[in-house]
Amino acid sequence: MKKIAYLLSLVFLFTSLAPAAMAKDGDSNPEKKELSPEDQARLKELDNRILEIKAMDFKSMDKSEKKEIRKELREINKEAKERGSGIYISTGAIIIILLLILIL
Repeated sequence: MKKIAYLLSLVFLFTSLAPAAMAKDGDSNPEKKELSPEDQARLKELDNRILEIKAMDFKSMDKSEKKEIRKELREINKEAKERGSGIYISTGAIIIILLLILIL
């Protein structure tokens, strides 16, 4: 039992120190792509439309109106992702990846 506790404490120690040791100082992506003024303006329009939708009263709407707004939000989300073109990894995915690396 002592050996297992010792081994687990070492594993947790190394996994907590490894990201700090691998971290780079400064910007990790020096060739960052800047958005064009057109893309920035369009993203601003999309953001304003989302704020308008959030301010709406959904209780007084019909099902069909709500469905149209949901469809519009999905399209806005797709367009924003295409224009932003970033890669995002959730915390859960990172934990699963780390667990798989530790197991294998």
